[in-house]
Amino acid sequence: MTRKIVIATTNKGKAAELVAMLGAFDADVDWLTLADFGEMPEVAEDGLTFAENARKKALGYARATGHWTLADDSGLVIDALGGAPGVHSARFSDPLKSNAGRELLDHRNMAKVLDLMKDVPDEDRAAQFVCSLCLASPGGVLIETEGRLAGRIARAERGGGGFGYDPIFEVKGTGKTYSEMTLEEKNSLSHRYLAFKKMGDIIASL
Repeated sequence: MTRKIVIATTNKGKAAELVAMLGAFDADVDWLTLADFGEMPEVAEDGLTFAENARKKALGYARATGHWTLADDSGLVIDALGGAPGVHSARFSDPLKSNAGRELLDHRNMAKVLDLMKDVPDEDRAAQFVCSLCLASPGGVLIETEGRLAGRIARAERGGGGFGYDPIFEVKGTGKTYSEMTLEEKNSLSHRYLAFKKMGDIIASL
């Protein structure tokens, strides 16, 4: 029997990318998105961790759709800032949620991090990109996985690729920011890729 699994997004392009990250496996799955179910209440992402937010979204939308649902949450964790921006990564500089566009928000977020880190020495600038995934049924959580990419915060933006905090995140052992890496390099070590690869392997076993 074909298993229907919902990706917790209304963006079909993003869903296709995420399914591709799950890896090639022999599973009879009909992948859906929230756009296939019309309007439904948005699940609040008010957890204290990425894992809590992914779990809330997966369970909430699984119960709303009646199908297994896969949800993710990700962001930047900086040791010297006590784990910030963490779950507030997307709007670290904009807690009141203004109508600023994504690109402007990204630059404001990076500017805030660089300002907060201006007096932090190089040896204390450790950071990680984290991605948490949760697959849930209407009855409860089925699988949870996590991917992490270690690095440090650079002293200025470098590179023209990527988005979010990519230009100020220097990947450990490479001397490059995430924005200075090729797509192939990113895909081979991405925190998101690692989390989805683990999830894909487990889904295949189910």
